Amino acid sequence: MSWYYVPWLDSKDNPDPPDPTPPGHCSAIAATGSWTTDGQIVMAHNNWVEYVIGQRWNIILNIVPENGYRIIMDALPGFIHSGDDFNINSTGLIVTETTITQYKGFDPEGVAEFVRAREAIQYSSSIDEWVAVMKERNNGGYSNDWLIGDNKTGEIARFEFGLENQFLERTNDGFFAGANFPVHNKLIKEETTYDSTILSTSPNARKLRWKQIIEENKGLIDVRSAMKFMGDHYDTWRKTEKAGALTLCGHLDEDEIGSPDMGWASFNPAGAVQAKATDGQLASEMKLWAIIGHPCGEPFQSEEFLIAHPEYNFQKEFLRDMPGQVWTLFGEN
Repeated sequence: MSWYYVPWLDSKDNPDPPDPTPPGHCSAIAATGSWTTDGQIVMAHNNWVEYVIGQRWNIILNIVPENGYRIIMDALPGFIHSGDDFNINSTGLIVTETTITQYKGFDPEGVAEFVRAREAIQYSSSIDEWVAVMKERNNGGYSNDWLIGDNKTGEIARFEFGLENQFLERTNDGFFAGANFPVHNKLIKEETTYDSTILSTSPNARKLRWKQIIEENKGLIDVRSAMKFMGDHYDTWRKTEKAGALTLCGHLDEDEIGSPDMGWASFNPAGAVQAKATDGQLASEMKLWAIIGHPCGEPFQSEEFLIAHPEYNFQKEFLRDMPGQVWTLFGEN
């Protein structure tokens, strides 16, 4: 509502509305074929959001519906869909996404993303079926680059999904990475204010890091390496190994610049708050690895943070510590 509908509504009465700043919520990877150790799909995702919300993004749902396919996914309490979108269904689909930042566009006559996302993962058995459900009555709200894998065929796809422009790419031997950057120039020009040339922004810095880390690991990618990628702290702009707003494992609370292009001020208590990873074998068993808190395992201490940054004291009542955790395997034995 606040990132898509409200800017759309404001633009109707304001001839010069402010630039849209839907925040970038994730880093993600999908790989298959010669890029992985066994030729099967590997998919992983970490969720970027304000810590005060992300500390509560700690649910793994295992749903056996009366109709459609069984689903395992992470979620916020009370959600009927994942929200940050890491889904596996019993027909072999594995789905995740990263948000398109600085996106603008909304259709108030369309259907909300959470309705379409839940329907797509519950009733689709192929990439094409999933895409068709998502496209029907698309409202533009929460526009993403979706990464989709079909475990039956080993095929992965990237579906860049705007309101006016959609692009579907697919491969049985390759990779797709996401870090809140749009890919296709037509969508960038017509539906965003995004500038792909500024390498100091978080999406562009992480895009470059994905290219480096994946090419260095061609043929070596498995679920363990994907979990490691989720906690990566190399900053391609500052050329240093230090977590911040520009790293795959985001720690905006440690960054003096923040990520203004995504609407986050300096030292904002936000970043990667949890992560998930799976591969072809695990997905066939409806299993995934997950971690709550920073994917790197480093803790966040709320009291210490608020003493250093009292401008965020308005969150004091609700902001919790994020203790360092370890990755855990979820799924029925």
